[in-house]
Amino acid sequence: MTAKRRRFRKLKIAAASLALLFTAATATLFHYAASLPPLDLAAASERSTVVLDREGKLLRPFLTADGRWKLPVGVDDVDPRYLAMLKAFEDRRFDSHPGIDALGLARAAGQMLWNGRVVSGGSTLTMQVARLLEPREERTLAAKLRQAVRAIEIERRFTKTEILDLYLTLAPFGGNLEGVRAASFAYFGKEPKRLSTAEAALLVALPQSPETRRPDRFIVAARKARDRVLSRVAQAGLATASEVAAAREEPVPTARKPFPHLAPHVAEQVVAEAPVARSHRLSLDARLQASLESLARERALGLPPQVSIAILAIDNETGEVRASVGGVDYFATERAGSLDLTRALRSPGSALKPFIYALAFDNGIAHPETILEDRPARYGIYIPENFDMSFQGMVSARKALQLSLNVPAVELLSALGPQRFLSRLRDAGVAVAMPKEGGAPGLAVGLGGLGITLQDLTRLYAGLARGGEVPELKVRAESAPQDEGFDKHRLVEPVAAWYVADTLLGAPPPLNAAPGRIAFKTGTSYGYRDAWAVGFDRKHTIGVWVGRADNGAVPGLVGRSVAAPILFDAFARLGLDPRPFPQPPHAIVATSAHLPPPLRHLRQDVPKTVAAMTTPSLRLAFPPEGARIDLSASTADGRPELNLKVAGGAPPYTWLVDGAPVLAPTRRRESAWQPPGKGFLRISVIDGTGASESVSVRLQ
Repeated sequence: MTAKRRRFRKLKIAAASLALLFTAATATLFHYAASLPPLDLAAASERSTVVLDREGKLLRPFLTADGRWKLPVGVDDVDPRYLAMLKAFEDRRFDSHPGIDALGLARAAGQMLWNGRVVSGGSTLTMQVARLLEPREERTLAAKLRQAVRAIEIERRFTKTEILDLYLTLAPFGGNLEGVRAASFAYFGKEPKRLSTAEAALLVALPQSPETRRPDRFIVAARKARDRVLSRVAQAGLATASEVAAAREEPVPTARKPFPHLAPHVAEQVVAEAPVARSHRLSLDARLQASLESLARERALGLPPQVSIAILAIDNETGEVRASVGGVDYFATERAGSLDLTRALRSPGSALKPFIYALAFDNGIAHPETILEDRPARYGIYIPENFDMSFQGMVSARKALQLSLNVPAVELLSALGPQRFLSRLRDAGVAVAMPKEGGAPGLAVGLGGLGITLQDLTRLYAGLARGGEVPELKVRAESAPQDEGFDKHRLVEPVAAWYVADTLLGAPPPLNAAPGRIAFKTGTSYGYRDAWAVGFDRKHTIGVWVGRADNGAVPGLVGRSVAAPILFDAFARLGLDPRPFPQPPHAIVATSAHLPPPLRHLRQDVPKTVAAMTTPSLRLAFPPEGARIDLSASTADGRPELNLKVAGGAPPYTWLVDGAPVLAPTRRRESAWQPPGKGFLRISVIDGTGASESVSVRLQ
């Protein structure tokens, strides 16, 4: 036998032996794999609950049940350079191997046999994921074999991207930090989307030995580990020499930073409402939320230590909450920071006056240019007084509201009726709380003699910006649009809402603020317990409350001087919408002298008490409240016509639809009016004494 044939025979025997060995190893491996229980993915599914803003920015995370920070994260959430460094340092063949790297395992096995212990891991990223899913303390050949089997199983079950997502979520970074996103917030105070070269290198190094390399405890070890990664980065050509040199000079963080804690009250509320959900997407704007929280802290520095500030900003069109500051400092015991003061019942002071005027305008009782009397008046035992204890005499309703005069507002409320006023607020979905004494509401409700929350008061003002329709507040981004309904949300018709918005736009601003930028109103409760300021433009409404959580008095706490500057500053941070409020087509823009006679003066020459003795009270006989009227049934010559009938009262009678006169004053109790089309209407009649009556109907 020649030497060549002998060599060929040896090669055949060696190949057969290797094939036999490979077959036996494969059979053993498959037998071992079959003996393993199903892969447990519980560790991968457990996450910290997170609350996000409308764009997905983190507002506040919560610890897991066992006290860990484990924020959801994926490949798209981290810096691509970090991923490149991770693969270069931990697993260069990650994108091509089937879960195990034969060369790496052979090297690791040889080192272990030579040294009698594990010198290098030889683990792929997939094997590390397997170890993190099934944590084991021992570092033996059997443990490596188990990880290898699990790695192959993971590769068959998941894509490479999904495997990276698992690693980014499960990798330990020291203490109670798990996952690269939690580590990036804890050590750098930011999302891992954009990392410096030094920051990315540190995050690559930490999971290899998370407890002995924690930068907040072992800064020297952390720096050395980071610099080793930077050396590998330079070798792999992932950064230039100058970039690596600069990264080596960058300091290593020595302490952990706090996690985001924006909108804590809202975050706790939504998590309590849906405790099973792990992610909550809100309508809030993280940038605006942070800015308004900072504003509240800045303004509180000039106030007594027990005083807090609440701010609410909402989108007029949708009713979505853009920012909600429940207090100055969530952790401040003296300010009761853990209480959400946007939901606390407080006396609104004069902040409810615009709605007295709105309902008076809507019911045909008055117009912005109607002349009111600001002079001493008595209503039984109740004697209202103005804030400055002076009187203006004869003033227009516009000026009376802009100057926040108490006596004219009470006079309008007397004509409107306190019970009717409260009923309309409640019909609009606003919860108002009356004093515990009970009994019928008195005229003091118009000056703050009731309780209302900042949330509801801000909603009411947003209703003025929306043409009289009060929105439901929505704090979840995934909330369904509110149901459209005539009776459910409407407080007044568009004409009356525009009258008030136009009036409040001319209210004198606080010191050093530009006039005519926002429509706003302030309020101060009895005893200087609450200071309010609520304002709106075309796009947003912002409400501000200042006071003590325990309802204690604060000398000098006045809405105009304390809350109004905060309101204007909040709008400056949010950004103003310069567009004017759109004027409804039926609005009357005229001086008092050119108004219909019943609207020129609230008080008539004939005292109402005398008229009431000789004339039956005014009543709108037709159409009745809530009627649905078929216009086709009232058509005689092809043109729809609506009959209007009044009972009682004293002529002449003036008919108004949605706050605008539609017929000339008449002494007849029956009139005919031709509506322009179908839809919801508010029909009002005013008699010669100034008494009025209104109904809401639907023409179809």
